[in-house]
Amino acid sequence: MINTIKKSLTDSLSPMVLIFILKIGLASIAIWSTILWYFWDFFSGFVTSYLTWIPWDWAQDSVSYVAAPFIGYTLIIITISILTSLYSETLLIALAKKHYPEKKVIGSPSIRGSIFATLKSAFIFAFLFMILWPTIFIPLVGQVIMLYLWSILLKAPTVHDVGGLFISNKKELKIKRKKSTLIAMTASLFNYIPLLNLFAPIFAQIMFLHHILGKK
Repeated sequence: MINTIKKSLTDSLSPMVLIFILKIGLASIAIWSTILWYFWDFFSGFVTSYLTWIPWDWAQDSVSYVAAPFIGYTLIIITISILTSLYSETLLIALAKKHYPEKKVIGSPSIRGSIFATLKSAFIFAFLFMILWPTIFIPLVGQVIMLYLWSILLKAPTVHDVGGLFISNKKELKIKRKKSTLIAMTASLFNYIPLLNLFAPIFAQIMFLHHILGKK
C-alpha cells in the first residue's frame, strides 16, 4: 500500500496529470462559482431552512454562515468527481503504458456505466449527507464521517472506470476491489485542503490503477 501511494503521488505531480487536474478543477469551480453567484440568496436561504432543527436563532445563523460555503465547496468536489470519471480514460491508459507496458487494455468502460456509477454514488452521498449533517459538527467524529462520505463519491466510479480498462473477469475484479474503500478514503484526505481537493478523484484512480496492475 505504501509503495502504491508513493507511485501515485509521483504520477499526480507529472505534467500530464497536473494539466488534467487544472482543466477539471477550473471547469468545476467556474460552473459552481457562476451558479452560486447568481443564486446565492436562494441557496443560503435553503440551507438556513434546513437548519431549523437547531433551537436557537443565533446558533442557526452561525451554523448557516459556515454551512452554506461548505455545501458549495462539497458541490464543487462532486462535480470534480463526475468530470474526472468521464474524462480520465486517456490519462489512465497513458500511465498504464508508462509503468506497465506489458499490460494490455482489454476494454473501455461505457460512458453510460460511468455516468450511472457516478450519479448513483452522488445520490448515496447526498442522501447520507442530509441524514448525517448534524453530526458533521461533532469534533473528530464529524471529520471521520465526512471522510467516509467523500470516499463514497470515489469508490464505485474508480472501480468501474479503472477496472473496466484492464480486468474482464468479474471474480478477479471483486478480489481487487477489496482495498477500494481504503484507497477512496486515502484519496479523500485531499478534500480537507482547498486546491488539493482537485487531486482526490484522479489520485484515487491512479492508486487503484497501481493496485490492480502492480506486481503482487
